[in-house]
Amino acid sequence: MEKRISGTTGLYCLVGSPVGHSGSPAMYNFSFQKQGLDYAYLAFDVQKEQMAQTMAAIRLFKVRGGNITMPCKNIAATLVDELSPAAKIIGAINVFVNDNGHITGHITDGIGFVRNLKEHGIDVKGKKLVVLGAGGAATALQVQSALDGARELAIFNRDDEFYPRAQETVKKIEKAAPTVIVNAYPLADTAKLKAEIADADILVNATVVGMKPLDGQSLIDPSFLRKDLVVADTVYSPLKTKLILDAEKIGCQTAPGKGMLLWQGAAGYKLFAGQEMPVKEYQEYEQQQAAAGK
Repeated sequence: MEKRISGTTGLYCLVGSPVGHSGSPAMYNFSFQKQGLDYAYLAFDVQKEQMAQTMAAIRLFKVRGGNITMPCKNIAATLVDELSPAAKIIGAINVFVNDNGHITGHITDGIGFVRNLKEHGIDVKGKKLVVLGAGGAATALQVQSALDGARELAIFNRDDEFYPRAQETVKKIEKAAPTVIVNAYPLADTAKLKAEIADADILVNATVVGMKPLDGQSLIDPSFLRKDLVVADTVYSPLKTKLILDAEKIGCQTAPGKGMLLWQGAAGYKLFAGQEMPVKEYQEYEQQQAAAGK
């Protein structure tokens, strides 16, 4: 058996809930092995109420860095020592780097989202996006899309604790990218949702709907979709959510969340490992595993 873990192995981790479905451990551990780095990456199921204890444990065990996932991205941003410029605007982090006890929070979700679309031949510049959600990932991709030249953003969210954040995001985007038209609407207003989608170029689900235990569900009535609409999802497990499957049936071009995970992961890897992630090699490895039925 290959000997990898030793007394000097550096620890990286993912925290959030749920994490059992996450592809991050496989992706990062493959990359560490490929590049001969003495690191290991583990996932820990943590609720947002436990994040203060979690951050204390990260400091105690000298965890070198890693990722924060839902529902902990926003609370984590309040617990680190420093925020990157983008994370400061967004108020959430999905990557942290521990530099001898000084923890810096970063956000790469928006970068990964835009790159995933580009890998599918889609540019957000000049486009209108309808985005479902107002959490950390949703806010990140909304801000990044605006900064990258989107023409208009329509944000929909349930009237819950995150709705004020959607309204705050509108103000942040108006300040950071004043030429972008941006509005927030309650998700319950289905007539408005249908109208905004009818006028949009890209529809994005940036909520947990579609992921276990909400797999098989979608926030969008299939009748709202049309063939020339690009449909993207941030959920990557399952690989194709109900929204993506509904869109494919109609003939829409789709961008599932797996690609976003890959590219935001590559950006995070550069931050905490200090090297370019071997993306091509990992994609080839995934294809081999899929062919072998693993």
